[in-house]
Amino acid sequence: MDLSLKEDMNPLLLQVFRSVVWVYSVITFIPWYFFSGAGDNLERARRIKASSVSGHPAGPYRAINSQEKLSAWLHPRVDTLDKMFEYATSRFPKRDCLGTREVLSEEDELQPNGKVFKKVILGNYNWLSYEDTYGAAKCFGSGLAALGQKPQCNIAIFCETRAEWVVAAQACFMYNFPLVTLYSTLGPMAIAHGLNETEITHIITSKDLLQSRLKAIVCDVPRLQYIIVVDSKPTSWPNIPRGIMVYSMDAVKEMGSKPENSEYLTPENSDLAVIMYTSGSTGIPKGVMISHGNIIAGITGMAERLPNLNETDTYIGYLPLAHVLELSAELVCISHGCRIGYSSPQTLADQSTKIKKGSKGDTSVLKPTLMAAVPEIMDRIYKNVMTKVEEMSKLQKTLFVLAYNYKMEQISKGYGTPLCDSLVFKRVRALLGGNMRVLLSGGAPLSAATQRFMNICLCCPVGQGYGLTETCGAGTISEIWDYSTGRVGAPLVCSEIKLKDWEEGGYYSTDKPNPRGEIVIGGPNVTMGYYKNETKNREDFFVDERGQRWFCTGDIGEFHADGCLKIIDRKKDLVKLQAGEYVSLGKVEAVLKNCSLIDNICAYANSDESYVISFVVPNHKQLMVLAEQMQVRGTWEEMCNNSQMEKEVLRIITEAAISAQMERFEIPKKIRLSAEPWTPETGLVTDAFKLKRKELKTHYQDDIERMYGGK
Repeated sequence: MDLSLKEDMNPLLLQVFRSVVWVYSVITFIPWYFFSGAGDNLERARRIKASSVSGHPAGPYRAINSQEKLSAWLHPRVDTLDKMFEYATSRFPKRDCLGTREVLSEEDELQPNGKVFKKVILGNYNWLSYEDTYGAAKCFGSGLAALGQKPQCNIAIFCETRAEWVVAAQACFMYNFPLVTLYSTLGPMAIAHGLNETEITHIITSKDLLQSRLKAIVCDVPRLQYIIVVDSKPTSWPNIPRGIMVYSMDAVKEMGSKPENSEYLTPENSDLAVIMYTSGSTGIPKGVMISHGNIIAGITGMAERLPNLNETDTYIGYLPLAHVLELSAELVCISHGCRIGYSSPQTLADQSTKIKKGSKGDTSVLKPTLMAAVPEIMDRIYKNVMTKVEEMSKLQKTLFVLAYNYKMEQISKGYGTPLCDSLVFKRVRALLGGNMRVLLSGGAPLSAATQRFMNICLCCPVGQGYGLTETCGAGTISEIWDYSTGRVGAPLVCSEIKLKDWEEGGYYSTDKPNPRGEIVIGGPNVTMGYYKNETKNREDFFVDERGQRWFCTGDIGEFHADGCLKIIDRKKDLVKLQAGEYVSLGKVEAVLKNCSLIDNICAYANSDESYVISFVVPNHKQLMVLAEQMQVRGTWEEMCNNSQMEKEVLRIITEAAISAQMERFEIPKKIRLSAEPWTPETGLVTDAFKLKRKELKTHYQDDIERMYGGK
């Protein structure tokens, strides 16, 4: 697959440029090669990373350094989360742990379209050290106990990603209160369902979420007695039903600091640490039971793939902490003494929506070295930069494209390009603060084009990972010197992976050239199952003769010769068309999402029909350009509903599909342009921006009937 950019310039000039580059490369190559260890990098990238311990192509596959035994912890005897935090605090007492930016001012800004946006000006980060954080957590846990919270009884947290979330979580880990986490964008029914199923009496939340989400459902949660609000400004709480007490976090810590409230029992490795509700792209959210041992094993596996992780690293936290990827990433950082600065998708960069023009976004102030990102966010950065490149002058654009393609060629050989980095890509790299050393990607597959773009323009490796809430976020992560695209790496040292034949889809471990099948993950990171859901537990989990737990993922993968896994399909996304061809909707979407006209796409197929259709959220800027070329005028809604525009977008999509070698029957025959973007608030995508197919189908039911009705 060609990921290079089109070079649009005089062939003679191009030849001259290439000759100059060649001469420069030859002169600088030998000293650079020896000083930078480039040969080692290529060697590392090519070596075998995992193999089947049974010798059979179905596996189980284990990482080369855990063939004998899977790893379950980082340090002997540090086998629960409270011990892990205590260990980190004893090693790094005075180092910064959690940082929050001070809000200097807030103002409303009127947009040209008449809407009002809230803009903020933020100051520097204020830091809590490791010992401050430990002390705060201890007092808070003690205060919760004083309010009647009992060990091994569930407590809920429903809060945005911020320092207080981690303080509260560490308090619960210390005092053995299993922590129930809920996404802040779940619907009211789903939130009430989670709180009632886990029999919650105490909930930790924020002022905003109490007002906007919780207040409305308090009456549907009969056991609820205490609401603890993490914001420091105490305000009065009107309209909270009688019988429910509201406390601020500070007041609870105050209670806990009294000497008579300091008794507590520490958890065991097998005790429940978290019940994490997954937003479920299918139906009602399920609570996944995660033990202390599961999380410790998961973060042991993750840490092994992050070379030189140490107390000089800075991590930026902005994804929902109720998501296993973010929680594990932050706990990995805490276990190694890193500092975590908090942010949000709306304040991440200078260009973010809530940052006032001319003031600094979080990455510019924090200058992080590590960050986790869902593909949705990376796709956004990719499209923004590419749009800016299109607007450059001819000379600038030519230079950018030549540097891009030259660097791509060098990367594939395992070499660096220090000159291009400092001359051309420095400005793009500055978008994330300029110090980024590793980007962790998880939550959904990252397109090859976006991954390559991140490697080249942000000058840092992208570790693509694959894991599920059910496996504590751990499964595989690619090594950072492996620059191949589209793969998720070898199994982590805490997990092993088997491939199970799937007859309907035609995937077998005996397939050539690579064994294929349903991915089944085993190891100490495999969780204890779904809360109060025995039927589903019997379907998805099993224990082998050695007593090890396994989880059947429903994803289809193939193992390459070097032991790396590639996700190729999903059981639930496979639809059989009328003529018997199987279409993987996920594959169609992944290919077409690379088209610059598309911000999001949902492919749909009905087994009674002979073709695929799609709903498309078009890219605002690109569609406007297209409308201008076609001389179509009107509001955004009118453009999206214009049949002429629909035809033209379909033509462009079809071209993109053909050039990506998609099968004829996989290419959508009809599309519907959606004027509204799909966000977790609309209920059409999950918190990790995965499509909720059932909800999208209901939402676009009339369009489906129209597109299949021949109209």
